[in-house]
This record gives sequence, C-alpha cells and structure tokens, in this order.
Amino acid sequence: QLQLVESGGGLVQAGGSLRLSCAASGRTFSNYAMGWFRQAPGKGREFVASISWAGGTTYYTDSVEGRFTVSKNTDKNTMFLQMNSLKLEDTAVYYCNAFPAVETLWGQGTQVTVSA
Repeated sequence: QLQLVESGGGLVQAGGSLRLSCAASGRTFSNYAMGWFRQAPGKGREFVASISWAGGTTYYTDSVEGRFTVSKNTDKNTMFLQMNSLKLEDTAVYYCNAFPAVETLWGQGTQVTVSA
C-alpha cells in the first residue's frame, strides 16, 4: 500500500524560500497524478498544486502561481514543492496526496510558518 511522508517545512521570513519533499513508500507513485494541499489555522484543507503521472502537466492555485513549483523524481519516488517569495498567508500545514486526493493517504504533513 502506498504511504506518503512529507518533510522540509520550517520557519522562514516573508520573501524566503523552502523546498518540501514527499517521499512515497510501499509502491511506486509513478502511475499516479500527485498533489500538494495545505491547511491554515482555522481553515479547511485546500489544493495547492498538482503534477500529472508523467510529470509533464502541472496546475497551481491562483495564490501560488508563479511562486511555487511542483516536480517529481520518479526514480526516487519523491515529489517536491519549491516555494519562493513566501508570504504570511502561506503559513499552513502542507500535505501531499494523490490527485484527486485519497482519504486513506493523508499523512502528518509538514508545518510551514512564514514570519514578518
């Protein structure tokens, strides 16, 4: 069974950058479209970015377009989210999942905190 573990979060100043990783185990995710999601304090979980199973097509929510880049390394069964020009409103717990999301694949997430 596919399992996903997020890492790379932390505390960063506004305007800074972070790179999140999503490591898959149990089975390859090469046949899955994958996505990043986030949940800010007091809000519901929202879509951030997705990447097709072949890696050639990506989508972003409007608020991160041009600042975030999603990629994947199929050989290493890992997906990444490069986050640049971070804003206070990017503060959230970030999760990876298949896309569309599968309820049983939610992991612990990784906390991203952007400070002024």
